[in-house]
Amino acid sequence: MGFSVYDYRKDVRNVLVTPQIRSRFLRMEPGQSAQLHSHDLGHEIFLILEGRVEFEIDGEVEELGPGQMCVALADQPHKVRVLGNEPMTMYLSVTPHIHPTHTPRTADGERLPHNFAPTSAYDVEPDIDVSVSELVTRQIEMAQRLSELTQKCAAVQEEMGDQLKTAVADSNEEGAIAARQAMWDAIYPVYKAISDLGDVWNELAPRVN
Repeated sequence: MGFSVYDYRKDVRNVLVTPQIRSRFLRMEPGQSAQLHSHDLGHEIFLILEGRVEFEIDGEVEELGPGQMCVALADQPHKVRVLGNEPMTMYLSVTPHIHPTHTPRTADGERLPHNFAPTSAYDVEPDIDVSVSELVTRQIEMAQRLSELTQKCAAVQEEMGDQLKTAVADSNEEGAIAARQAMWDAIYPVYKAISDLGDVWNELAPRVN
């Protein structure tokens, strides 16, 4: 990827889109608003850079200006409206970024059907040279790989967890550190596999119309 530098005055777009995080600069015009929605998995962070904006998050309303930040947690309904006569620019990030990325809400906060937006909505073009059939095959393989790693991880957590409890009870610092490391060594590939599964899913889901 290299060392990229982004400027909110000209890079008004998504700048990083992965299963772990989507981040972007967003500009909205005076009076513009965004529909009430939520994210099933993602926490969303908003940092205001220019202008003033009104946020409603989980039924509470606050006005924010430059240098102020707020957070909408996963599954919290939220919306935004630009205040005043000046445009508003913000930085936002959603983590994780897994399709369907948005769940629209009614004015009363009731959930509507998921919105499986095309990848182009996030400034990512799909690789149409890869068929849906091939993506489904990859999805199944990744899910099976994750299942295998999860089972191995669970066995290690049980074994090393017992060793960790014993080491702590016996004030055996070296043993406790070794057990903790073994537990992490089993957890790490699970998270890597979840990321790989998310990569394939984020390619597959928007291709289904």
